[in-house]
Amino acid sequence: MRWDDFRTSENVEDRRGSGGGFRLPGGGGGGRGLGLGTIVVLGLVGWALGIDPRILIGGAEMLSGGGPSVQQEAPRRTGPSAPPTDQMGRFAAAILGNTEDVWSKVLPEQANRPYRNPRMVLFSGQSNSGCGFAQSAMGPFYCPLDETVYIDLTFFEEMRTRFRAGGDFAYAYVIAHEVGHHVENVMGILPRVQEIQRRVDRREANQLSVKVELMADCLAGVWAFHSNQRWKSLEEGDVEEAMNAASAIGDDKLQKQAQGRVVPDSFTHGSSAQRVRWFMTGLKGGDVRRCDTFRAEQL
Repeated sequence: MRWDDFRTSENVEDRRGSGGGFRLPGGGGGGRGLGLGTIVVLGLVGWALGIDPRILIGGAEMLSGGGPSVQQEAPRRTGPSAPPTDQMGRFAAAILGNTEDVWSKVLPEQANRPYRNPRMVLFSGQSNSGCGFAQSAMGPFYCPLDETVYIDLTFFEEMRTRFRAGGDFAYAYVIAHEVGHHVENVMGILPRVQEIQRRVDRREANQLSVKVELMADCLAGVWAFHSNQRWKSLEEGDVEEAMNAASAIGDDKLQKQAQGRVVPDSFTHGSSAQRVRWFMTGLKGGDVRRCDTFRAEQL
């Protein structure tokens, strides 16, 4: 993926301290990865206890079925810190900047909605968010209360080593997916879904959560289409990287690995096939209107 020419976002807060982070695979270096056992345990707890879907939307993304407690507090915005100087920090800031450039143009044109930029917080191990306590084991997540994406960048190393879903475009897909939730929030979709989920049973709430997640996958594809159209950012093999990442974190595959069986009614993010299909739906044509999972005849 060609990202060196992307504009670096000014909306990044680096809470990692003085650590340099690890570099993109191929450049050496290393980092503390997430514990797969922790991820599995958190996922099992979420599936077994039926954690409030509002937490799933505002909290743990991509790998776990649980999340931080959503606290009803006013969104807080602080000024940006100094730009990250390590390779992965610069990469994350560049991808966020590119999503800003894409969505500030695409959303008004296609959805007649002005776009407001989200923030991104880079942290190590644990941190605080507008949605409560954030931990690395939760994976990257978007908090709608403070309109911020939270990510421990060692997650990418875990993707590469544990799930064999590495590559810079695969990592960019993860960030674009979380920004997709922000787009849903700007469009008013997240608040409406959360309100409905409060009134329905767990099975229906899970189905709504799947639609939210698959829509974010599709919106990540929309971003990739327009980024490539304007910046020629995609290289050979990039799409395969993203599809591999989407497939690796499907609910069916994670459940099979964790508990040896698949329980579709407990899905909160969608199956591997669904995630790949909706990402490709967005990538083919870059049309936000095609991402309406709530009216789709088939997920």
